[in-house]
Amino acid sequence: MEGQEQCRQIRVVKIESMESWNFYLTKATHQDSLIVVHFTASWCMPSVAMNPFFEELAFTYPDVMFLTVDVDEVKEVAAKLEIKAMPTFLVMKNGTQIDKLVGANPEEIRKRISAYVEAIHVA
Repeated sequence: MEGQEQCRQIRVVKIESMESWNFYLTKATHQDSLIVVHFTASWCMPSVAMNPFFEELAFTYPDVMFLTVDVDEVKEVAAKLEIKAMPTFLVMKNGTQIDKLVGANPEEIRKRISAYVEAIHVA
């Protein structure tokens, strides 16, 4: 059980800088991976409440890259993508934003990710 819990935590990559953002964006593009990004802030309770759900999603969709960005720690990324509210979830493909969901709506997030993953597997 403990090993499984560690595996879940490793699935979500915490972005620490603009450099790490660019690294993972490039990596996902080369791997043709879908990226889901959770923009969060430690002071935003709905954002913090979404963390376990986001980790669960990362475990459910192992072919998707899951990133988390604290908007106070990595302001450059949040500013570049014009993130104005937390939580905000972006879905990206080939370095381009293809969807955006603002607010803590677990079922809508799950539905959208599932639809994108299904579309990729069908293509």
